[in-house]
Amino acid sequence: MPTPVDPSLIFQSRYGHAPEAVVRAPGRVNLIGEHTDYNHGYVFPAALEFDIRIAMAPRDDRQVRVFAESYGRESIFSLDGLVRSDAEPWSNYVRGVAFVLAEAGYALAGMDAVVVGTVPVGSGLSSSAAFEMAACWAFELASGIEIDPVRRAVLCQRAENRFVGMNCGIMDQFISSLGKANHALFIDTHSLEFRPVPLPTSGVSLVITNTNRPHELVKSAYNERRAECERAVELLRPEMPGLEFLRDVSEARFDALKGLLPDPVVRRAKHVVTEDERVLRAIRVLEAGDGAAFGELMTASHRSLRDDYEVSCPELDALVAAALTVEGVYGSRMTGAGFGGCTVSLVADAAAPEFQDRVRRAYTRATCLEPSFYVCRAAEGASRIA
Repeated sequence: MPTPVDPSLIFQSRYGHAPEAVVRAPGRVNLIGEHTDYNHGYVFPAALEFDIRIAMAPRDDRQVRVFAESYGRESIFSLDGLVRSDAEPWSNYVRGVAFVLAEAGYALAGMDAVVVGTVPVGSGLSSSAAFEMAACWAFELASGIEIDPVRRAVLCQRAENRFVGMNCGIMDQFISSLGKANHALFIDTHSLEFRPVPLPTSGVSLVITNTNRPHELVKSAYNERRAECERAVELLRPEMPGLEFLRDVSEARFDALKGLLPDPVVRRAKHVVTEDERVLRAIRVLEAGDGAAFGELMTASHRSLRDDYEVSCPELDALVAAALTVEGVYGSRMTGAGFGGCTVSLVADAAAPEFQDRVRRAYTRATCLEPSFYVCRAAEGASRIA
């Protein structure tokens, strides 16, 4: 776990005075329930110790100055007439949050801010949602407003959908806002009902392995898969009047009606329907203390994402295959949108050293790439830390 840079020190150096507050918002790893959130289904993510931190101080005008330590760049904009920046695209996460907050009727004040982060960018661990969540907290403190954590997640999702231009579901923002240490969060993305579920805290670890392959085709494939799921609903609706989302199709009903769907729509729908059921089963086995059964569900999820949803890639498949050869690995799967990014594995603590050594060697032999490993625990959601 990298040590985060102190944004307060950079703020002091850059703006000549101490910040008024420092906020943090975590990245996340989704343990199971992939590509179900925009189908209004079930997800099961955990917040991570990797986070985005913002040191801020309010201004007495409508100007926002944001310095991103990782880019070494500052973006300056007015809260009046907010527009996207092509020159500083990273700033659109801050601009977008300001846009949706103003649109929702909140009176915003300007601020100076410094942003630092430890969420690996492009890894699929949701640095974007963490950035949005931290920016929302910063604007709240600058403006003297307070937003409910669930509404904060909804507004940050809206910023990414409508301003940044990524038509994502609610999961990433929700877990960044409401994560709980040593727990994953079961979320019904339709009703927004949620509950924390304890994760094993002794004897096993979550090991995230980064392919270090840049994401490719993620946005176009994401939008294509979403359209294919919507098409499945349209084709099933004559037999299921009133059907709105694949979350409302049981496995038994899907098996009876799947002949109505052409390929690849049928395989896309199969993944979503069976993945929702895997999430529900995962909750039951974890609450029963059965980590091995949970690991088996993780691996089944990867096979479905690889074969039916077709969002994996050779690098992700190589990591999962290598992980499953190590004794003491309960399960492994890709996590995130796919086509690169990371896998997450449930690994016995005693097996962790061998896991990293064997997976590194096998993966490099197969891909000529060097993986990165992060041994993680579930962390708290967004908060003020200074």
